[in-house]
Amino acid sequence: MADRYEREFRGLGGHESEKTDVDIARHGLADAVREFHDLAVRGAADVAHLLEATEKIRLIAQHLNDKVPTESYGSLVGMSDHVSGVEGRTSFLDRSPISGSMNPIAAPMRMSIEYPDPARGIEASVTGRVTYGLAYEGPPGCVHGGFVAAALDEVLGQTQSLTGEPGMTGELVVRYKAPTPLYVELVITGRVVKVDGRKIYTHATVMAGDTLCAESEALFISMNKEVFARLLRIRTREADNNG
Repeated sequence: MADRYEREFRGLGGHESEKTDVDIARHGLADAVREFHDLAVRGAADVAHLLEATEKIRLIAQHLNDKVPTESYGSLVGMSDHVSGVEGRTSFLDRSPISGSMNPIAAPMRMSIEYPDPARGIEASVTGRVTYGLAYEGPPGCVHGGFVAAALDEVLGQTQSLTGEPGMTGELVVRYKAPTPLYVELVITGRVVKVDGRKIYTHATVMAGDTLCAESEALFISMNKEVFARLLRIRTREADNNG
């Protein structure tokens, strides 16, 4: 049973093999940019240092632009393998704007699976752990509610994939119970409530220690590989047109 769920989750939430040197370098670059994001939001340096940093960042961006392949839309490593049924090495979640460790606008989220054990009454679930810094502030000292909702959608998106018929968000309802603090590890736990045909009903909570910060119910509509493949073909055409 565990192997089955591992296969379904693979390619969505993890790597098929050890990271390559390129993978490690991309993770490192994203971490460095996140650090810069935090410093840019604080903005406490004097004008001279800010202007100097701006010029250096632009030079670095130009240097990378000269080295990055000229596909303006970016590649989707692993997506074509997912469609064809071939298990790729890199998860496209690495690029996620919500949880992707290779995406510098994301606060990286670590996800894990609780495998089902009917004999012990354990349901399949996904847990995400994430800490938000100042760049994600809404109310003073708190995470912006939009990021809380996005994090819930991210975890529930992985949760519903455990049904074996993953789909897209049809409805997301979020109830904010308490302010969600910055600089505190948040634990987001999602589970599948029921499946009714193509409809997948899910539930999740956001906890900061013992405090319930938010909870959510979401409805996902399952889509087959043909639909996924069509979306990928559309994306590829847009990449070609903008390349």
